[in-house]
Amino acid sequence: MKKILFTLFTVFSFITSVQAQTWNMVITHEDGKRDTIQTSAVKNVSFNLPDQNADQVIIKELYVGGCPDNTSTTTYYGDKYCILYNNCSKEAVINNLALGYVSPYNGEASNTWYNAAGNLSYASESYTPSHNGYWYFQTSLVIEPYSQVVVSFNNTVDNTATYSNSINFVNAAYYAMYDTEAGYTNSKLYSVANVIPTSHYLKAVRLGIANAWPISQISPAFFIFQIKGTTPAEYAADVNNQVYTLSQAQSNINLNVKIPNKWILDAVEVYNEAKVSTSKKRFTSDIDAGYVSLTNKLGYTLYRNVDKEATEALTENSGKLVYSYSLGVGTSTDPSGIDAEASIKNGAHIIYSETNNSTTDFHERQKSSLR
Repeated sequence: MKKILFTLFTVFSFITSVQAQTWNMVITHEDGKRDTIQTSAVKNVSFNLPDQNADQVIIKELYVGGCPDNTSTTTYYGDKYCILYNNCSKEAVINNLALGYVSPYNGEASNTWYNAAGNLSYASESYTPSHNGYWYFQTSLVIEPYSQVVVSFNNTVDNTATYSNSINFVNAAYYAMYDTEAGYTNSKLYSVANVIPTSHYLKAVRLGIANAWPISQISPAFFIFQIKGTTPAEYAADVNNQVYTLSQAQSNINLNVKIPNKWILDAVEVYNEAKVSTSKKRFTSDIDAGYVSLTNKLGYTLYRNVDKEATEALTENSGKLVYSYSLGVGTSTDPSGIDAEASIKNGAHIIYSETNNSTTDFHERQKSSLR
């Protein structure tokens, strides 16, 4: 029977090994002695697994721009998502993994974080402000080697039943941003299929006043990070970890959480394809040195490029890689020429580019990889 390491918050304050049974729990103490107690008597127990290869988890795909409705006269935006990927050959385990974005919502919007010297005010303090709070996984996230996890931002249902160009999220392995108790109660944007287990619901730390998480559908600055030494809720609640957007009113709508840069695992800076020249960086160069452009409303997605040399070097990929990739948008494409999704279906393992520069790491793809 599998043993799970957990922290038992009692007067003894020790780490123990737990062997779970139907109604009882056998606890082995550090001195070798054993006690048997009813599971109902155990309080404040965290069953988190130890972290492993957390720094190998990356953003594989970001889809926020919406798609044409069935008549192509309007756009459906209720199907945003991201895909997280374990970019290595070993299992990845992450505790307190969270997802956030940086203000302003759109890259081309007026950015008051810049100081008189023309620098981002938080650059010298080694933090990144997560606007409007963030979302986080309830339990340890485990991702197998070269595998992915889908996180639906809005309606985690079969959206194609109403919008044929959209996404079907009815999959028990998927995760859903769903936390009405936090205040995200917009019924048009939050619904979950019955097959999604409640353990796959992400929880939210909501600092603003919106009834839906207001990540940009045009040009977001999106990032993932791991909170350490405390819980996601406790960290955000500490006023020492909060900051108001520079030169803005000190109200909840302008409140941010300071995320230490050393906690950030990955990020992607997105510019509006139509307004690149007027867009400004929200990430500092150590987090993301570039940007990728998005044309919204057309069902396009932002997809990570393949690390050609590393992927071809995997002996298990012999005869499995598919080339002549053709799903780029205009000049934005994967320079490796490898069709990652077709290769994965062919049994290949993909290693994606990771240079901390969205210009070289991402391209615009004609359609979601989930379609």
